[in-house]
Amino acid sequence: MNILVLGSGGREHAISWKISQSDRCDKLYIAPGNPGTASLGENVALGVNDFEGIANLVREKNIDIVVVGPEDPLVNGIHDYLVDDAKLDVKVIGPRKGGAQLEGSKDFSKQFMQRHNIPTAAYATFTKDQIEEGEKFLESMNAPYVLKADGLAAGKGVLILDNLDEAKAELRAMLADAKFGDASSRVVIEEFLSGIEFSVFALTDGKNYVILPEAKDYKRIGEGDTGLNTGGMGAISPVPFVDDAMMKKVVDQIVEPTINGLNSESLPYVGFVFFGLINVNGNPFVIEYNARMGDPETEVVMPRLKSDFVDLLEAAGNGTLDQQTIEFDERAATTVMVVSGGYPGSYPKGKSISGLENVENCTVFHAGTKMEGDQLVTSGGRVMAFTAYGTDKKEALERSYEGIKRVCFEGITFRSDIGFDL
Repeated sequence: MNILVLGSGGREHAISWKISQSDRCDKLYIAPGNPGTASLGENVALGVNDFEGIANLVREKNIDIVVVGPEDPLVNGIHDYLVDDAKLDVKVIGPRKGGAQLEGSKDFSKQFMQRHNIPTAAYATFTKDQIEEGEKFLESMNAPYVLKADGLAAGKGVLILDNLDEAKAELRAMLADAKFGDASSRVVIEEFLSGIEFSVFALTDGKNYVILPEAKDYKRIGEGDTGLNTGGMGAISPVPFVDDAMMKKVVDQIVEPTINGLNSESLPYVGFVFFGLINVNGNPFVIEYNARMGDPETEVVMPRLKSDFVDLLEAAGNGTLDQQTIEFDERAATTVMVVSGGYPGSYPKGKSISGLENVENCTVFHAGTKMEGDQLVTSGGRVMAFTAYGTDKKEALERSYEGIKRVCFEGITFRSDIGFDL
């Protein structure tokens, strides 16, 4: 089969890496891809929201499966466009626009969870003509206060504040001053849940599903989970506290009701569901849904997937996932992200990267790199993810960090405590 992966980050590099291992993939295209994906297939200079360009590529290259990496094109309706508008005979792994609302609108997802009795934090949603009601709602709650922009805000739309006055000021900034643009035209105020977070991933054909390896990622820039939120500084899999009993609760109380709920509401959903969960005294609650795989979790989930990934993708597209079994690699996998100095604030680009050829016992997934002539340089905040296997988390992390030691660019930054809380 000919397969197209949409996206350019570490997640898409890891997905492409896994697809390229399958004998069933004849030709792999990545749009736009990055210098890492260039060694696995053919990079095509197309933006993920260039729907017409993507449709033309699918037609021209006889693409059988399109795997959508990032959330933007899903929420914008890439699935609907390729299948309904362009009338292409192609399997799209990524939900239609209706289903993508699970990620595209926090308010939609909270209402969906309420309708289907899925455990989540208590909440209320407010618009800019309801600021006073929002302030009263904040007064009725205990600190810390959780404010979420309703729409997509590139991972920056969630604020957790300890001070009531500050929470009120941020509510006003989000609603009245459009702090996050259209994304915060509505704001969800949520009860704070205290516990430890983890992520579960399902691939579904709309009725059947398989559960992929679970993971735990680390979002904050600073050691000990301090400082500003980032797109993710590292991840580990498996997660020690996610035992069979916890996973049974996740499946029974969250995964099954979600897949059944989408089906009952006539929201056709083919693709990945990312369940951002929190373990509160041994019970799982949903913090958020994503309509695609997480990043950097994908960089540890794909390495732990033993099954042929293309078989699973094809079955999802054909509605036959109930006929598939899924196998995991028993080893631990860890990934540590190296980032540009200054990230997640402003940071320089174009810094020369050296030493990759010296990395051993480690797979490097590119996230924010590009070629300038023959030189690999930084082009984003999160630059590369160093993924390694080990008999346990400790051994895998040692290998990830050993790999990082062999690579250099000006301002290189990383957290040396990934997995510290486990």
